[in-house]
Amino acid sequence: MKAAAALVLGLLLAVPSAAAQEPTAAEPVASATPDPAAAYPRARIETAKGTIVIRLRPDLAPRHVKAFVATAKAKGYDRTTFHRVIKHAIVQGGDPISAKRGFESRYGTTGLGTMRPEFTKAPFERGVVAAVLKPGVPASAGQQFFICLYPQPTLQGKFTIFAEVVEGIEVADAISLLPVDGERALERVEMKVTIEEPPPVS
Repeated sequence: MKAAAALVLGLLLAVPSAAAQEPTAAEPVASATPDPAAAYPRARIETAKGTIVIRLRPDLAPRHVKAFVATAKAKGYDRTTFHRVIKHAIVQGGDPISAKRGFESRYGTTGLGTMRPEFTKAPFERGVVAAVLKPGVPASAGQQFFICLYPQPTLQGKFTIFAEVVEGIEVADAISLLPVDGERALERVEMKVTIEEPPPVS
């Protein structure tokens, strides 16, 4: 029981804390289940550990998806790293400064503060991809994202879910096992992100 309690506590601390906020009238609550009739774009996150494929969810967070796609097409994610890892809990990456060696002490501090949240009632299940926030600042999302490797229901309504892993979750698991200094990964796992547009609806 003590081990289980410790695991739960660790998961609660897995991402920066932020005050809970209900979706506004302009941001209606969306279903966590994708519409089978809809065509969703995908993104391929290629790393030396393998490839992670995520399905983007504009039905949940259209502004976040638009920003992610624009950044990927501009090669803004290329050579950035998964700089923050918590074993079996999360992997976090996409910070633009992490593309530069020698700035490791600043990894996780840039590429934030450009977007307002799009909170929904979608559950934080294994494979969820969500926007990183500055601690205690709900309207501070940006380029950084994290992949959830374990159900973390306490994060619902506090972080914007904009995608989900559909292939390669085991690659994210492997990245979470990297050696760390605190939560900073000691091994560079760079990424290259490409967008796969859905086929046109006939």
